[in-house]
Amino acid sequence: MKVSVFGGSQPKEGDAAYEEARTLGKLLAERGHVLLNGGYIGTMEAVSRGAAEAGGHVIGVTCEDIEAWRGVGVNRWVKEERKKKTLIERLKVLIEECDAAIALPGGPGTLTEIMLTWNLMIVESRHRSPLILVGAGWLSTFDQFFHEFMSYMPHNQRDLLQFAADVKTAVEMLKR
Repeated sequence: MKVSVFGGSQPKEGDAAYEEARTLGKLLAERGHVLLNGGYIGTMEAVSRGAAEAGGHVIGVTCEDIEAWRGVGVNRWVKEERKKKTLIERLKVLIEECDAAIALPGGPGTLTEIMLTWNLMIVESRHRSPLILVGAGWLSTFDQFFHEFMSYMPHNQRDLLQFAADVKTAVEMLKR
């Protein structure tokens, strides 16, 4: 499968979040999956590194918008770069070209990737596929969201999201 991995740009080598992302990349590559991610720093670098070190194929979907804003280029672990002009074009590739998506902890960008993927599945303009959110932070965030706005989201919409305590559990969930 092609698996998109979403996650924050802040973690650095040696941080627990970086090492967890690196483990995720390794586990996915060992199972023969192709990884897609944003291609830059933080968890994107870590998941790319883990996959590359395990012999996997990593596609980094980058864009001019991010590079102009942040001033960074693609990380060295990406084997295939797909550069787009805008952030919207980048998101389209990450979301539409995957067979499954896993979201690690992150900020507004990661939340955008989750919500857009989820909403496109709800309105059936994207095929339904695993969308797995890793960590207690996502679970508590969405528990609160579901509680506060329950009447706006029937169970069949909520059920499109899956939650995993850690990356090993997330990878196991892909088998199902």
